[in-house]
Amino acid sequence: MAGVTAAPSKAGSSASSKKQNDTFNQKDKPTQVRLSNITAAKAVADAIRTSLGPRGMDKMIETGKKEVVISNDGATILKHMSVLHPAARMLVDLSAAQDVEAGDGTTSVVVLAGSLLSAAEKLLKKGIHPTQIAEGFKSAAAEAVKILEDIAIPVNLDDRESLLKSATTSLSSKVVAQYSSVLAPIVVDSVLRIVGADTDSNVDLNDIRIVKKIGGTIDDTELVSGLVLNQNVITSAGGPTRVEKAKIGLIQFQLSPPKPDMDNQVVVNDYRQMDRILKEERTYLLNLVKKIKKAGCNVLLIQKSILRDAVNSLSLHFLAKLKILAIKEVERDEIEFICKATGCKPIADIDSFTEDKLGTADLVEEIESDGSRIVQISGIKNVGKTASIIMRGANQYVLDEADRSLHDALCVIRCLVKKRALIVGGGAPEIEVSQRLSELAKAQTGFQAVCFQAFADAVEVIPTTLAENTGLSPISIVTELRNRHANGEKTAGINVRKGAISDMQRENVIQPLLVSTSAIELATETVRMLMKIDDILASR
Repeated sequence: MAGVTAAPSKAGSSASSKKQNDTFNQKDKPTQVRLSNITAAKAVADAIRTSLGPRGMDKMIETGKKEVVISNDGATILKHMSVLHPAARMLVDLSAAQDVEAGDGTTSVVVLAGSLLSAAEKLLKKGIHPTQIAEGFKSAAAEAVKILEDIAIPVNLDDRESLLKSATTSLSSKVVAQYSSVLAPIVVDSVLRIVGADTDSNVDLNDIRIVKKIGGTIDDTELVSGLVLNQNVITSAGGPTRVEKAKIGLIQFQLSPPKPDMDNQVVVNDYRQMDRILKEERTYLLNLVKKIKKAGCNVLLIQKSILRDAVNSLSLHFLAKLKILAIKEVERDEIEFICKATGCKPIADIDSFTEDKLGTADLVEEIESDGSRIVQISGIKNVGKTASIIMRGANQYVLDEADRSLHDALCVIRCLVKKRALIVGGGAPEIEVSQRLSELAKAQTGFQAVCFQAFADAVEVIPTTLAENTGLSPISIVTELRNRHANGEKTAGINVRKGAISDMQRENVIQPLLVSTSAIELATETVRMLMKIDDILASR
């Protein structure tokens, strides 16, 4: 009997030891985690794939505050999407990173990452180790960047024609595509106004100010010489709305009675004391305004304050009497731009209000056009390197999307300042990269050869998607593209408007090299990171 009872305990102990070792032998869990990550990330890529290219569709997004956003800019769509899966959120961050680095190609980079993940999934199923896939993709991406640099066309910032073509290509996939002949020159001129063609290697887009006003059409958008303010002139006290030979002062204190630091109440029960308080207030404000006038200032910009009123009716009355044009509600983040544009310095208190801190301009006036009023400062003496664009549109949705489109086009020109080279668009560089990587794959050995070939096939997603979104047959178009490139036509790409294949250089479809190289590098980096994840843990 004893022998009979011993047997199960032995079996039980072997079962428990097997359980302990099971943690190390578990092959299923990392595979499931990887596949779940890939599926989630591909779902994000598929969601915005239809937005790629000039014939791409737009997305309508309803935000939590019930506001509506209509856009086909990848970064904007993903920013508003509610993405919960951590791997899918990496693709949202990837799009944001491309927006910071290049400003354009935010849809392409996510579509490319999704395609690379599909390729990696096939390689995983073949039994190739994830680390090997990551290394193979890294080498392939480095080669792809070299190929792109090899087929790039060097560009000079003095070559206005090339810059215009790049800006037009960027705008062609946007809602405002039909206005690209108006917007492209504005974009190019505004960037050239703030950079030195030989010395600068970057552009600070904060130096370009876009003022959006509802009314008119996008055709009425213009680049203004000087400075444009969103705020209106205060006319309630009958002050001037136009000042010639302006001396501009920017103050960061308020023209209203001082308040105690703490919320106190003063009870006055004698009308003579009340009279004295009002008299003191009047004297205090009059002294402030007189000192401002004494310094020679006749245009006063007042920073917005959350503690006190910027001006009250009494100070406005004094300003009007002394013929000083007043503008309030200047935002804190506008101060630097206004100072740079007009040459004035911000003044923190009345004692330091001196003439040397004022900016000078020929004319400050409030003008009304298309039903909206703006303040325009022109003929600035020591004009800084800034540019102001007045953007017009029929409604807020059009204005917001036009603003985003203009930002992308500005970023494209910024890319050319950073890396002065151009490549053609229309899927041509991707097919060239794909073909050359396939050639390189034959020279590789082991897993590298398979990874290079998979990467080459994955890159073809861009021309395939362009063809799909245009309503063409992707298989026949991509096959013909491969033939053309194999026969040495390096600039052959998809002409979306004609629905055929043509020479992209002759069609003027060109884009900065940085947009494509950055997209390949960032997409590969994200895919490599996802490959190396084998478990998802929740922290407390």
